[in-house]
Amino acid sequence: MPILNKDMVLCISLAARPSNIGTRFHNFLYDELGLNFIYKAFTTNDIEAAIGGVRALGIRGCSVSMPFKEAVIPLVDEIEPSAAAIESINTIVNDGGRLVASNTDYEAVAELLERHAVDPALPVLVRGSGGMGKAVVAAFRGAGFDDVTVVARNAEAGAQIAAKYGYRSTTTDPAPGHAVLVNVTPLGMAGADADVLSFSQEHVDAAQTVFDVVAYPAETPLIQAARSGGIPVITGAEVIALQAARQFERYTGVTPTLDQIRRASEFSRQ
Repeated sequence: MPILNKDMVLCISLAARPSNIGTRFHNFLYDELGLNFIYKAFTTNDIEAAIGGVRALGIRGCSVSMPFKEAVIPLVDEIEPSAAAIESINTIVNDGGRLVASNTDYEAVAELLERHAVDPALPVLVRGSGGMGKAVVAAFRGAGFDDVTVVARNAEAGAQIAAKYGYRSTTTDPAPGHAVLVNVTPLGMAGADADVLSFSQEHVDAAQTVFDVVAYPAETPLIQAARSGGIPVITGAEVIALQAARQFERYTGVTPTLDQIRRASEFSRQ
């Protein structure tokens, strides 16, 4: 990476619980491609002021994670269809003081459902109704899934996201039997919830595919339970690598190769 200099372009992430994954991923590629960029993770208690800083300081790119994906909507100037359709933002690009928002989470989830050949005829149970939940549920609808149930502690939020895409919602777990389980909550994430299994063992045993969007650690209790039963998994590591690659393209105008994305992802998790 170039020595810090006045012309270096800054990109950042904003999250309640920042990790080093995005920081290492982006900086690995900046170094490999010889780009005069640097990436740094932040958290904040004042999202309005933080986004004002992005605009005022000329910060080129800003990744947005839980719980800010909806709160930043009124703070940007333009919302691309990928974010407008689900009312959730995870990427902001600063074009000369004009903040343009999009959602690369949706793009990543849609690609992974296709890559893993998840059958749209299967019944799906999604836990969570936040910003990432919107991206996931929208991606399942876009991929042609008709049988999806959203389970959320917030009855109103769960009902809204389910109704928008013609799905069902509930505040309590239905009986085991859904072929696809998807966790879009912090359950299993490093920290206070690290040891929590986001679905019961009975639900896991009845599944054919288990999908956990938690990126750190990638081997959450849910993923570990699925692997031990020989059930195919889609991990948060896959999601974060794909969505970060899409962000990288938007920030830099450079498209990394699949091999570069793979190696950046491996480096980010060391």
